[in-house]
Amino acid sequence: MRQLLVKLKSISDAEFSIFVNEQKHDFSEWINNALKSRKLGEYAARYRTREALTEFLEDYLTFSDSMGRDSAEPEIRQAQNQGGNENSEEPAFRGRNYMVGIEKADRSLTEQEVEEYSRTMSKVRSEINKVFIGQKDVVDKVILTLICDGHALLEGVPGLAKSLLVEVMSRVVSGTEFKRIQFLPDMLPSDVIGGQIYDPKKGVFKVIKGPIFANFVLADEINRAPPKTHAALMECMQERKVNIDVEEFILDRPFLVLATQNPIENKGTYALPEAVLDRFMVKLILKYPEKEHEKVIITENSTTEYDIKQRLSPVIDKSYLLHLQERVKAVYISDAIKDYIIDIVHATRGLNPKIEGIKFIEYGAGPRASIYLGIASRAQALMRGRNYVMPEDIQAVAPDILRHRICLNFKGKAHNISPDKIVEEILMKVGTI
Repeated sequence: MRQLLVKLKSISDAEFSIFVNEQKHDFSEWINNALKSRKLGEYAARYRTREALTEFLEDYLTFSDSMGRDSAEPEIRQAQNQGGNENSEEPAFRGRNYMVGIEKADRSLTEQEVEEYSRTMSKVRSEINKVFIGQKDVVDKVILTLICDGHALLEGVPGLAKSLLVEVMSRVVSGTEFKRIQFLPDMLPSDVIGGQIYDPKKGVFKVIKGPIFANFVLADEINRAPPKTHAALMECMQERKVNIDVEEFILDRPFLVLATQNPIENKGTYALPEAVLDRFMVKLILKYPEKEHEKVIITENSTTEYDIKQRLSPVIDKSYLLHLQERVKAVYISDAIKDYIIDIVHATRGLNPKIEGIKFIEYGAGPRASIYLGIASRAQALMRGRNYVMPEDIQAVAPDILRHRICLNFKGKAHNISPDKIVEEILMKVGTI
């Protein structure tokens, strides 16, 4: 099993996907032979992405080591005696507490749908990685935000390709339109949403639509705009509509705003108010690229005779994306998981005495955090090849959803406390059911 893990970690997602798709009938047999257990192989073969299969095997090894056994069969039999059965779709020791009621859920995803959607998102990721090098977690979270029909705030120093990522997203989804808005201190709401202009030839006013009328909108350096411009953008993000004078326009779907901000410069900038931050589903932190990734970046950008973005091809179309946004809601989330989400959010509000970091919090996360944790964990489970949510899905998305919703008090700011550290403590101390 450990040799199989080493092999899985040495190949790329694309190589794994090709192997699964082109040799589909041999995949289960390959897993059976590698694990030397047909029963365990049947469970493992249900994971159709490299990341999901790797995670399953690592979890199983941890479980097996804790039991002090090397054989696969005793653990499976014990799990079945504790409530699993041979026909269960997932190993009982991983999922028995979180699948209660899934058979009664309406519109629950089938195995075929889960496999298809997971494979499609893997293809989207691979296509993006042709141009956007590294930052795997950021790419995954942007894809997750897209299928959740949310918005993302990207924070990082200049030159980390934040703007490139947004444009690349629009290129892999055919039938969509991309617009960029460069925010400046003297911007007006009409520069975002548009306005009415007098036509002297016809003697009437006509509506000129602003750059917000697009499917993918890059709000570049959003913290440079004044509050009244933020207010106009906030209405578009939340209501998905634009009001120009007496006319109302419904924005086309999908509608994704990815905003960027520079954390190291404060001249001519306005701190985003909490009401604006709360409209963003996630806040993603971009770090400097790894050494090997930066070497690839140098090589790619030294070739100036063609546009590297032209190497991208559409992976999905607009209608398929809208279908995926609807179907992600069918991923099953049990009452136990909902309770776990509520416990985490309530901990940010100072309602859990075990959390020492609450003394640095002025205001905790609001109800939107609970809503976004629910839908984001569903998308995370789907990307990992499951049709139900587990606690690790919540833990994977919680930092990005909560970091901009925790408002520090004066004491927290004075001690330079990071919201990420508080979230980390909450995830460590709040029980996982």
